[in-house]
Amino acid sequence: MNARQLEVFRAIMRDGSATAAANSLSVSQPAVSKVLHHLESQLGYKLFERIGGRLIPTMEAHLLYEDADRVFREIEVLKNLAMTIGERKIGLLRIGASPPVTYSVIASALLKFRRKYETVKIQLHTLPKREITEQLLIGDIDMAVTLSTIQAPTVRTEVLAPVRIMAVMREDDPLAEKDEITPLDLAGRHLISYSSVAEITPALDDAFQQCGTVRDVSIQISSSIGAVPLVSAGLGIAVVDGLVAWHNFQGLVARPFVPIVTMNMAVSTNSARPLSRFFKPFLNCLRELL
Repeated sequence: MNARQLEVFRAIMRDGSATAAANSLSVSQPAVSKVLHHLESQLGYKLFERIGGRLIPTMEAHLLYEDADRVFREIEVLKNLAMTIGERKIGLLRIGASPPVTYSVIASALLKFRRKYETVKIQLHTLPKREITEQLLIGDIDMAVTLSTIQAPTVRTEVLAPVRIMAVMREDDPLAEKDEITPLDLAGRHLISYSSVAEITPALDDAFQQCGTVRDVSIQISSSIGAVPLVSAGLGIAVVDGLVAWHNFQGLVARPFVPIVTMNMAVSTNSARPLSRFFKPFLNCLRELL
């Protein structure tokens, strides 16, 4: 299966017919049919059956499609990389950042960076860590900035700074009068915090157990920024990272959580991919802020 055959197969699966695939690929319908016929001859089995004038994917086609789609996307990434290399005089930096990072330090770091590199184009992908990891591995982004380290064979990760856990509440909450918040202070209160699968969860659970209580989460969130509307609505107190500038949200305050629990803000790159020449200058801007 070569790249052209892969493109045609993917287009037929996606668009539902040879005619629609031909239109999306800007070629003739006979040309699409010819490529498909040649591909099926090479494979030794049919990918589509014609039933009632329509092309219906076979079981074999469904088995191939997911991996074929992934491979095609990787080919597209390679094409984009080739174009990027050809545009070095302009420059491109592709950043993947988790929501708390985006809503805290990214803008200030980019502002410092653009003062020296005005013509560099920036692509910012704000995504959950799992999707950021996938994009880093296939080469859709040049670097990842997350609140925990990325573990993968080709990924290089550097911890930039510890980020302390905070208790975020409405400013009219009685606990807002305290300088620090302990697990005992939160007894009987509705908690908004990370799910049981989050990397920080064991450390948080240990902190509550040290104080003789249990972290009973009423509303689970995947990212701290998601706590803003929940806390504002009076649904509970959030025990989340302190990277986000909580004081910027009207009506909310944050207090240090004790015992101290920290997350690690980290930057990651893929050693199997070319390192952007703008990675180090931007990383320096991040370091200066932190």
